[in-house]
Amino acid sequence: MSGPVDDHGGGEAVTGTGGDAASGPVVLGAHQRAERGERARAHAERLRADGITMVALCWVDNTGIARAKTVPIGRLEHAAGWGVGMSPVFDVFLVNDDITSSRYIGGPDGDLRLIPDLDRLTVLDAQPGWAWAPVDRYTQQGRIYAGCQRSFARRMVREAHERGLALRMSFEVEWALGSEDDGRFVPACLGPAYGMTRVVELSDYGREVAGALEREGVVVEQFHPEYAAGQLEVSVSAADPVAAADINVLVRQTIRAVSARFGFQASFAPSVVAGTVGNGAHVHFSLWQDERNLFAGGQGRHGLTGDGEAFLAGVLAAFPALAAVGAPSVASYLRLVPSHWAGAFHCWGRENREAALRLVTGSDGEQDRRANAEVKFVDAAANPYLLVGAIIAAGLAGLETGGRLPAEVNGDPAGWPDKELAARGVQRLPQSLTEAADHFSRSDVLRAAMGPALFEAFLAVRRGEAELFADVAADEVAARTRWRW
Repeated sequence: MSGPVDDHGGGEAVTGTGGDAASGPVVLGAHQRAERGERARAHAERLRADGITMVALCWVDNTGIARAKTVPIGRLEHAAGWGVGMSPVFDVFLVNDDITSSRYIGGPDGDLRLIPDLDRLTVLDAQPGWAWAPVDRYTQQGRIYAGCQRSFARRMVREAHERGLALRMSFEVEWALGSEDDGRFVPACLGPAYGMTRVVELSDYGREVAGALEREGVVVEQFHPEYAAGQLEVSVSAADPVAAADINVLVRQTIRAVSARFGFQASFAPSVVAGTVGNGAHVHFSLWQDERNLFAGGQGRHGLTGDGEAFLAGVLAAFPALAAVGAPSVASYLRLVPSHWAGAFHCWGRENREAALRLVTGSDGEQDRRANAEVKFVDAAANPYLLVGAIIAAGLAGLETGGRLPAEVNGDPAGWPDKELAARGVQRLPQSLTEAADHFSRSDVLRAAMGPALFEAFLAVRRGEAELFADVAADEVAARTRWRW
């Protein structure tokens, strides 16, 4: 048995909108603890019968690294009701596991409870005997922890829902497959970019990656070779924002496990080899109201509705600050350069892969289902929960102010003279983590949405990592972060 687990022992996909992910309790009382424990006991009995002996309880910290505690299957019932202890200090870990501090979070004091989301409990296909679940983090008093990134994303989903809006999101996942020899990345295949040769070279591997994900309940839409040496990509179906972030974490850990079985390592780092094309993690999203896609069928440019445009305008306006969330590492800025389809310019355009915001209208006849927007500058150092929550917060701010998109950009702005860039109001996105963190620190929208504890801890990590690599050459930055994500 592999894949998602539900109360009927069957397989509602992890892409569904489970109750915990959509509206988990803010306070865990005796009734909620007992109900969760009872559900976990039933899950554990079925999982044990299928040979599952361990469960990984996973969260993502402010440096974008997936951390975990694990429990034997016999402890799942207790973990579901009462959680597993973990220090809040992980919210101020840096990418190299150094520890900084912030105004509200930091130091050796305190404890949290990791509470698994049973609606996301999934048997790991590539790790026999293991299951996995994302967690929400609670205080010892049973309240949602103010620094919990997953709870922040869920809260933003609720705020959109209160306005009659729903979002569907998905992450593209790019990675470089290979090994390391004396500090040098060695790609696992030699074929050309996007070439069928790579598919032949990695035929068994690619089939196993796609198969493992599908057996875990993830709907794989595409698997293909990418541009850089050893680089591959998988695209999965859209889901509600919290589920999309869950899926992103699950997909990467599954790819990592399959890669290890084949004797390879998988790097999701923004820059695997400095000076070459890096790994992106582009986010696609659509906005819905009463089952109508607000990015299609309207009277605005390319069929945008008024509310759809206002939401996109809010997201676009926040990009300089959002860069700290979506491109949050020093290595991110080795990737975020013009003419590499990384979205280095603060502008939007229909099907423009050099614009930071790409409007994807879909083919004639399917726009109502397929129209979406893509945020191009994102990479896999981003915490996916923070990112989806921040995108929603920015979009809702655009709705609040009735925002409108500026003039559309066609082509690559890198080829324009400075005078034309200025005339069109097109600028580069931040070109360093320090610059992005400065924009983030001034964002009233993100500060209000995230709350002071989460906002200040996240900012402290960005400042700490900028300082950590302040005098480090690009090649060394790439080498030191290559296997961290």
